[in-house]
Amino acid sequence: MKATLITGASSGIGEEFARRLAAEGHNLVLVARSEDKLAALCDELMLEHKITAHYVAIDLNDYQADLRLYKETVNHNFEINWLINNAGFGSMGYFGDLDLKRELEMIHLNVNVLVSLTHRYLNLMVEDGEGTIINVSSSASFQPLPFMATYAATKAFVTSFTQAIAEEYKPQGLRVLNLCPGATDTGFFDAAGMDEPVMIKGVQTPDEVVDAALKALEKGKSSVISGWLNYLVASAASVSPDSMVTASVAKVLRPKVENGPGNETGEEEE
Repeated sequence: MKATLITGASSGIGEEFARRLAAEGHNLVLVARSEDKLAALCDELMLEHKITAHYVAIDLNDYQADLRLYKETVNHNFEINWLINNAGFGSMGYFGDLDLKRELEMIHLNVNVLVSLTHRYLNLMVEDGEGTIINVSSSASFQPLPFMATYAATKAFVTSFTQAIAEEYKPQGLRVLNLCPGATDTGFFDAAGMDEPVMIKGVQTPDEVVDAALKALEKGKSSVISGWLNYLVASAASVSPDSMVTASVAKVLRPKVENGPGNETGEEEE
């Protein structure tokens, strides 16, 4: 059975992808840590859209979790023809004050797990001659971010990696999209101890981000920045000296870090 696999599917952007694609008739494999949320979402979508929805409650940071997820989809005879790598998290604070174990977990989830799942399912898509992969990066991927150094660096990897393989696999019929949301109403900033998004006003909704992604796929794009303001800010940052960008970001974030509740870790998606 062909199906769409979505990580970080219990809330925010991942949940919105699940709702939108279920309405279009996609069978789903939803992945997150929260079993109660996943079970409720699967029941709702199956009842409303008459699709098959299967969930896997798993912490993708656990040892070989990506392999166990892959084996479960194979054992249940799911042919994953859409893969949406959405799970990830970020942190904010002076790097030396942040928990090292958690920073390394961020790198593992945002980078290693994304690469592993992409590799495992991409080869199956190549065999079928079609497939869609959406890797959720960030508008933060286009410049270094003081006080969010590890997070921005992981997303820079995702953007570079995704754009490269998108070009590699065009001849094989695969659609690969690098999705770069800006500030989005997913609870990320509250969890990270930030009272407002970094520099950018006008927080987008998950619905707006998913809409931008699906429109970009229809147009054959390999990368999209969700929201015109985010696009303009990212474009300006990409042509400005890094020293100017980092100084500007540090000026905005330093007071938040020094006067805020402390160094925090914010979950983007469960």
